Amino acid sequence: MKLINIQKNMEFGETGEPVSPNAQYFNSSILSISILAVLEFEIPINFTDAQIISLINHVFLPINERFSSIMVEDQNGKKRWKRVEVLLEDHVKTPIFPSSLSPESYDDHFDDYLSKISQERFSQNKPLWEIHIVKYPTTKAAGNVIFKLHHALGDGYSLMGALLSCLQRAENPSLPLTFPSRRSSRSMINHEKRSVFSYIPHFFLSIFETVSDFSWSILKSSLIEDHRTAIRSGNEGLEFQPTIITTMAFSLDQIKLIKDKLGVTINDVIVGIIFLGSQLYMQEISISQEANNISSGSESHSTALVLLNTRMLGDYKSIEEMTKHKADMPWGNRFTFLHIPIPSLTKLSNPLDFVYYSQKLVARKRNSFDVYLTSMLLDIMKKLGGADAVSGYIRKTLKNTSMTISNMIGPVEQMALANHPIKGLYYMVIGTPEDLDISVISYMGELRVAFGTEKGHIDPHKFKLCMQNAYEIILEATLNKSTKNKLN
Repeated sequence: MKLINIQKNMEFGETGEPVSPNAQYFNSSILSISILAVLEFEIPINFTDAQIISLINHVFLPINERFSSIMVEDQNGKKRWKRVEVLLEDHVKTPIFPSSLSPESYDDHFDDYLSKISQERFSQNKPLWEIHIVKYPTTKAAGNVIFKLHHALGDGYSLMGALLSCLQRAENPSLPLTFPSRRSSRSMINHEKRSVFSYIPHFFLSIFETVSDFSWSILKSSLIEDHRTAIRSGNEGLEFQPTIITTMAFSLDQIKLIKDKLGVTINDVIVGIIFLGSQLYMQEISISQEANNISSGSESHSTALVLLNTRMLGDYKSIEEMTKHKADMPWGNRFTFLHIPIPSLTKLSNPLDFVYYSQKLVARKRNSFDVYLTSMLLDIMKKLGGADAVSGYIRKTLKNTSMTISNMIGPVEQMALANHPIKGLYYMVIGTPEDLDISVISYMGELRVAFGTEKGHIDPHKFKLCMQNAYEIILEATLNKSTKNKLN
């Protein structure tokens, strides 16, 4: 069945906008990174072919010309997006599982299917997206729809905006979706007026920290690898190996309680829980793996790459606003990585210090000029060695670290697709060369945390138990907190 593309502003075969440098970096012979977004449905899926065609033609494809384009080189050797016909059978997949199984059995089939499609690279001869409609009931949902979107199409912010434009508010489609506040609980900070001279020491400290952070980033991306641990095997070619994707959920109200009492952000709380949980896991696993020369959590050097959106803060914008010239929150790939060393249990004995440590390090690196220097470095590398040279640098940056952490804000209200209410939502970055990818998204009063783990190296069940333990330890410590124990 053929989809007739309804966009009229560019004819088939015509080349359009140039491919951005970041899109080229993420779609090369060296690196191919995509995003899986999973929608869990409350009722069985019974989309008709007519509904699917209508949604794709009239809602999905018009979002951005990239959804109906492929990358080509023009006569000057520059990569551009070229419009092509979109065939339904190339992009919409409906897998067939054995019939009449239990939801628990379908859990296994669904997990295997997620692992399978996460390993598959996109063909460069068709637009870089797929929709997988899985109609079998699992223990978590009556059915699932998986959007597989290449990172060259945009980053998580852009693609989440695109996804939300396809969905409606379940109880009242005429009303817009709303999102949790992004404001942090830092009312305790003293905002009294300060002399201009008081900023001079801060300026020189910022310069020193920028030089230190930038130098460390270069070393981590080129020479220094994390130790081999229970969360990092150090194996080559992990982007081509099976990945197990599992999820767990935390109460957003409980996370906000921790945030408010400690005077931090939700992101600080989540990163703190992840760091503590990772160390608890390494501590538990390392005892049985000492014979294999795997470093213990207390002695290892491990770092996380925390993804930072470089746009101005705010809620998701409409597709029209994101694609405007000089938009405040433009479409595309606009993020950077922050190298954050994972603190050990021996250095931070108080569990709340993991949260304060995350707050302090992320805030410092976020305000550093390292982000701009790194961007300049990548531009120079592209001019000297081409996009593949930058792809290789980014790949090594990912490979040398132990984990990546990304997060997005989802809507407060329940969403629906074609009158099918959505009960759960999560996403995962795939195609990366490290052992552990962690993603976080809020939806309907929950924080859904997804873990992409290397099959055979990380025990996903035990890892989740350690994360749950870390959450409970930090929550209990917060509730029992009676004195200020914030790191200096």
